[in-house]
Amino acid sequence: MRRLVELPLSKSFQMAYQSIRVRFFRSLITTTSLVLAVAFLTFTQTGNEINQGLVTSQNPAFIQILTKIGYDVTPGAASIGSSAKQRWIVILSLLVCVVGIINAQLMSVTERFREIGTLKCLGALDRFIVRIFVIEATLQGLAGGIVGALLGALVAFSASIIRFGLSSASFMPWSDIGTTVFYAVCIGTGLSLLGVLYPAIVASRMLPVEAMRVEQ
Repeated sequence: MRRLVELPLSKSFQMAYQSIRVRFFRSLITTTSLVLAVAFLTFTQTGNEINQGLVTSQNPAFIQILTKIGYDVTPGAASIGSSAKQRWIVILSLLVCVVGIINAQLMSVTERFREIGTLKCLGALDRFIVRIFVIEATLQGLAGGIVGALLGALVAFSASIIRFGLSSASFMPWSDIGTTVFYAVCIGTGLSLLGVLYPAIVASRMLPVEAMRVEQ
């Protein structure tokens, strides 16, 4: 007689949602770190997109302001790119975010030893355990990615309006900004999933007897 059973996907979503509710503040901290990383990424990229649009306008006033704030804009230039320093700072912030997610998820696994052991004793497959963690990470990643992307784009837009004036809005590449926001949400979700893979595998490979024996 088979001990392991396959549970429906709806049950996985239900348990993942319930876990987020029970551990709301821990989930909020994890999501906040993701929001900040994605917001910084979106702010940097959106700022570059806006500045690119202003350079393309060939407006002398905009070019002068860009030069004052440190951009190397040559006369007649048609493009402006992000600096290597900006790219490295963004990459480092994303790496720190992933490390934080991994740490938070490992602590979550430690807190849920008995829960995982009980599920396995009841016949849950290893992939069911992994699925719960992946769904949690996806929900947190989508929430953090959407909030962070919108926040970063809004701050970049507001900073540009303050710096260049309302007239600069007509030269902003809205389609490129929308694409940046979309990719930022995808990156945020991907980072959340990347950070949960190792903890999910650790949780799924636990033996039921060992998990039930741990003192909480």
